Amino acid sequence: MNRRHNSSSSKNNFVRIFEVGPRDGLQNEKVQVPTPIKVEFINRLSRTGLKLIEVTSFVSPKWVPQMGDHVEVLAAIDRIPGIRYSALTPNVQGINKVLSLGNKGADEIAIFSAASESFSKKNINCSIETSLQRFNEVTRIAREKNLQVRGSISCTVGCPYEGKIKPSQVVPIVEKLFDMGCYEVALADTIGVGTPKSIKELLQAIQSSGISASKLAIHCHDTYGQAIANIAQALDMGIRCVDSSVAGLGGCPYAKAIQSSGISASKLAIHCHDTYGQAIANIAQALDMGIRCVDSSVAGLGGCPYAKGASGNVATEDVLYLLEGLGYETGVDLNRLIDAGQFITDVLNRENTSKVARAILCKRQDDTKTTPKNSTTK
Repeated sequence: MNRRHNSSSSKNNFVRIFEVGPRDGLQNEKVQVPTPIKVEFINRLSRTGLKLIEVTSFVSPKWVPQMGDHVEVLAAIDRIPGIRYSALTPNVQGINKVLSLGNKGADEIAIFSAASESFSKKNINCSIETSLQRFNEVTRIAREKNLQVRGSISCTVGCPYEGKIKPSQVVPIVEKLFDMGCYEVALADTIGVGTPKSIKELLQAIQSSGISASKLAIHCHDTYGQAIANIAQALDMGIRCVDSSVAGLGGCPYAKAIQSSGISASKLAIHCHDTYGQAIANIAQALDMGIRCVDSSVAGLGGCPYAKGASGNVATEDVLYLLEGLGYETGVDLNRLIDAGQFITDVLNRENTSKVARAILCKRQDDTKTTPKNSTTK
């Protein structure tokens, strides 16, 4: 598959937000979230203007019981024209089940590998090479049925077991995912240790391989408070798709090398966690280098369960505020997004980790208190 092309499209001003809250954000919640609540959560997200929502995963309920109702969730959600509802589908059994659902299945599927052998064995119990062999078969089946496949790579800048990850470890996996037919690859800072510098070096290495930023997305975790800065960096480099989670739900339970490969930022996405508070800075770096898709989770839901002290996914609300402040277009309504995040965090009895959501919710309360009854505006 030809992954080398002109990256001029990465200079556009529209950024896609890939909402991962319903899947990545909820999957590690210890208390089972009722299916009707999940459906209502997804329906609320659908009314915000989001066009990409990861709603569930087809993994064994033995390992991820929270996602055991994947069939029921997909069957019950209100499908809005123009929105793609995605499902994580890491094996042949999963893709066959998705296909058996017909028009009640997913609009696209996601697969994920890792840049760290240790993390791959801990997370999915196999080597990187074995995982890629499995995904090659999944992708083949999906493409035969005209179902798009999105790839994702965990631990692209750091690993809880191996420490720093070199860009040279990431580039070959990006290339293999595109060669097997993925339309986009999300780069995940799974434990949130990335900085704008490490994000820039990663994207430079990938883009040097001939892969356009328009084919990439970024997925940052906010463990160290850097997710927003990292997303800004990614946007600056041409990334135009950002993974995020409303209210900052979710995260990882474990707590110059990319552009040199010639891979254009237009084919990449970025996925940052905010463990060290670097997610926003890292996203900003990715944007600067042409990334135009960012993964995020509403309310900051989710994160990596293997990263001690991890604070989870970068919040979609914070990403949207960054994008609007930088002049990028998204088509997403911030107030509706905040409402959806508050809905699910109230249900979970959890704090909304989005700084933007907290600020605006406080402002709403203040406005309510200070607005006189029966007042008129002239």
